[in-house]
Amino acid sequence: MHHELHIISTGSQSAAEFSEIVSMIHEQVDFIHIRERSWTAKEHMKAVEQLVNNGVPLGKIIINDRVDIAIVSEAGGVQLANHSLEVSVVKKSFPLLKIGRSVHTLEEALKVQDEGADYVIFGHIFETASKPGLEPRGVKVLEILAQRISIPVIAIGGIKPGNTADVLNAGAKGVAVMSGILKAKNPLKSVRAYKEKMRAEEEENANSL
Repeated sequence: MHHELHIISTGSQSAAEFSEIVSMIHEQVDFIHIRERSWTAKEHMKAVEQLVNNGVPLGKIIINDRVDIAIVSEAGGVQLANHSLEVSVVKKSFPLLKIGRSVHTLEEALKVQDEGADYVIFGHIFETASKPGLEPRGVKVLEILAQRISIPVIAIGGIKPGNTADVLNAGAKGVAVMSGILKAKNPLKSVRAYKEKMRAEEEENANSL
């Protein structure tokens, strides 16, 4: 089983800085999410163009919320949130578009699975500075959710190389990381640390078959 590594833009870096970092690490990453609520449509398109010019395959790029930009830019997919269009609406109009949905409960996950989501991002799993004061959902809740739905679950929130194996053992298909990679002193070293843990888990699973 191949475990996926998703990186998500931090909302506090310029398009140029984000593109520069991604250009160094994209070969080690499965998907790159542009999650920038303050950017205009033109800024999104420029960011996609910069990524592609830096060698990032379009198929790896996921646009958060903005279905229009995902379609026009021919990005790999769109990541929807609670405030976004319903999965079923997007799937009906664009059946070939890869659609992820951010969820926080099992009920949400079951609902969007029925609507046609291709995967869900679930969290936050551990304590994280981006969710101050909010209690993490934890590995056990992740495990229950992963057992109950048939589409892939990507875990997010406070995930570091040291606890990556815990979420993968709980049934997550992969992990999503923001500042742990994009704001690391050495992003390439950081991304390799995650990949090393993921490969070790894949090898262990293969040996147990």
